[in-house]
Amino acid sequence: MLATTALAGAHSALAAEANGPTTLQEVIVTAQKREENLQSVPVSIQALGSQKLEQLHVNGFNDYVKFLPSVAFQSVSPGFAHVYMRGVASGGDGNHSGSLPSVGVYLDEQPVTTIDGVLDVHIYDIARVEALAGPQGTLYGASSEAGTIRIITNQPSTAGFSAAYDLTANQVDHGGPGYVAEGYVNIPLSERAAIRLVGWDEHDGGYIDNVHATRTYPTSGVTIDNAPFVKSNYNTIDTQGARAALKINLDDNWTVTPTLMGQRQRSRGVFGYDPKFGDLKVAHFYPDNAKESWYQAALAVEGKISDFNLVYAGAYMDRRVKTQSDYTDYSFFYDTLFGSGAYVTDNAGRPVDPSQHIDAKDHFTKQSHELRISSPKEDRLRFVAGLFYQKQTHFIEQRYKIDALGSNFWVTGWPQTLWLTEQQREDEDYAVFGEASYDLTPRLTVTAGVRAYDSKNSLKGFYGFSANFSSKTGEAKCFAPVSVGAGPCTNLDKSVEADGTTYKINATYRLDERKLIYGTVSTGFRPGGVNRNGDLPPYQPDYLTNYEIGWKTSWLENSLRFNGAVFYEDWKDFQFSFLGPNSLTIIRNAGQARVIGVESDIAWQATRGLTLTGSGSYTDAELTQNYCRNPDPVTGGLITNCPNPAAPSGTELPVTPKVKVNGTARYVADLGPYRTHLQASVLYQGSSWADLRSPERDILGRLRAFTTVDLAAGVERDNWSVEFTIENAFDERGDIYRYSECTPTVCANPYIVPTKPRLFAVKFGQKF
Repeated sequence: MLATTALAGAHSALAAEANGPTTLQEVIVTAQKREENLQSVPVSIQALGSQKLEQLHVNGFNDYVKFLPSVAFQSVSPGFAHVYMRGVASGGDGNHSGSLPSVGVYLDEQPVTTIDGVLDVHIYDIARVEALAGPQGTLYGASSEAGTIRIITNQPSTAGFSAAYDLTANQVDHGGPGYVAEGYVNIPLSERAAIRLVGWDEHDGGYIDNVHATRTYPTSGVTIDNAPFVKSNYNTIDTQGARAALKINLDDNWTVTPTLMGQRQRSRGVFGYDPKFGDLKVAHFYPDNAKESWYQAALAVEGKISDFNLVYAGAYMDRRVKTQSDYTDYSFFYDTLFGSGAYVTDNAGRPVDPSQHIDAKDHFTKQSHELRISSPKEDRLRFVAGLFYQKQTHFIEQRYKIDALGSNFWVTGWPQTLWLTEQQREDEDYAVFGEASYDLTPRLTVTAGVRAYDSKNSLKGFYGFSANFSSKTGEAKCFAPVSVGAGPCTNLDKSVEADGTTYKINATYRLDERKLIYGTVSTGFRPGGVNRNGDLPPYQPDYLTNYEIGWKTSWLENSLRFNGAVFYEDWKDFQFSFLGPNSLTIIRNAGQARVIGVESDIAWQATRGLTLTGSGSYTDAELTQNYCRNPDPVTGGLITNCPNPAAPSGTELPVTPKVKVNGTARYVADLGPYRTHLQASVLYQGSSWADLRSPERDILGRLRAFTTVDLAAGVERDNWSVEFTIENAFDERGDIYRYSECTPTVCANPYIVPTKPRLFAVKFGQKF
């Protein structure tokens, strides 16, 4: 998505000459690994800067993604969102043992993408959020196949002391109260050093009710009752975090910036409701909660060698997640359809309550290192080149527990545990990359880039039942002693490796100093990996080829800006993960798809006080081959000719709506000594499917289209401000995601994750 400068915060402020027209100020971005005016960068970018983030009341991922039309996502709860761009989504890449993401997420210079979802970084004292649509494989690598999102923090400044704080109280309709307390301070330590400290504490009120219900298992006749867990507004979230950055100018050419950032978040309940119990209501029989904590230590070293800029960026991230989940849907539906409850007994062989619940732990680590050099951007021939390495690990522990289960069926060493996953996943990536641009004429520039990579994925450990419960999986399949965690033994130890190249070619023509058009051919990739079920073959890499024509233009003495792009993308051998037998994740290469789309945005400074901005996208994504549910029985490869394909050629890809648009009007006026403002934002998102496959679509249904309206009014004077806001003013109930707790064709009980209900808030802030 191309950005208007009005969407870039502080860079979007009005710049008025003494007696001249009001204009829109330039936007500076670093999407191409160097500082550049956004209107000069021939890349599809949308940027939300610090001022715009504040005006749009952005606190986290779900808030800013609303205003990025090329971005779609799936999310069951905070910290577990899976993000997609330009319709490149199969709808199934959500499991902890799934394929790598197709969209890379960066915090400053460092990638923070993890398998189990995007880090829900609290957005405060952020310079901007950049969204780069289309393959970014040349500069950003493997997990930027369809695009990249970058969160850029404000850096320490030696220019002078500054500080601010903001306090917000809010109330969500159908739910409880919340608050946000946040602040920062920037302190110069000397002429060459400064420190910046940021902190936040946020509580989100719940709006999903866990209502009373009972459930009777047909095989055993056992009835369960959730009375101890009945609670109103039980999906609350508490978030605390801090960031500290130290900037040291060693001399006039070299700067060192270490940064430490951490956050912990606790969420309770679930964020999807069960329509059969009513709006915003669910009936669960065991606790649902998540505790997440993460930190990232980063180091950036920037300097000059002769006329060349040299940058080292390195980071280490540690993320830990503990969850408890109700899994009685699985127990009930498998018992109803297959009589599985008869196999769950005590030591005397008598049927017991087969209800399952899950205790899980995930531990992620990620280290990344990039060293790059760039020539002066004023040169006729200029380049960026570098080396990159990253390694991410993921320790996976999942206990599927039945409280009354006989000890004969426990996984060895794990009481009440029917199924255990105790695995270690590792993903490594080595790369060398470069891009070069040459001005053939003062108006015509050509750019070429390439990235050569080598990637490795491995998965080892234990998964499955005890030897007394199954002779086909789990302990019955072990071939080595315990290798990971506290598993009873090892029944999976596999790895795959791949290498290749990805490229980009671009031509840019400047019509005049404020208008340009460009054409790009670029490719992206995503490495393959090991299937969690060791009996299945590994899945192969998938590839995306993008053909794009775009424009960036400024009119009316730079008071009107209109940018856009049209694109066609081929997605080859795309990875599709789904729940197979026993709801065990399987990943296969599903075949071919294509995406056609257009994205555009506009900003108009209509008067000195009135700013109008808008952006939108149209995306048409579909299969170009049949997807057949079963692989070739001999080779295990893809079949595209079958009597009843699970998704025939021409099927619309899931998740991404065809239309997503937003518009904002903001009016600012002075009333005596007070500066006042009124603002209204309208967002529309079309409908989309939750799953790729036809039978699953019949069960889960289609995500409903929705329109939301956000309103704000505020006043400021001197160093203080007060603002009143209403988000989702008409309490529109849209669908963010639809899912079931196990294979949809078995657990035919869809849950709907809705847009957040209407929210009233008042905010007070001061700046120093």
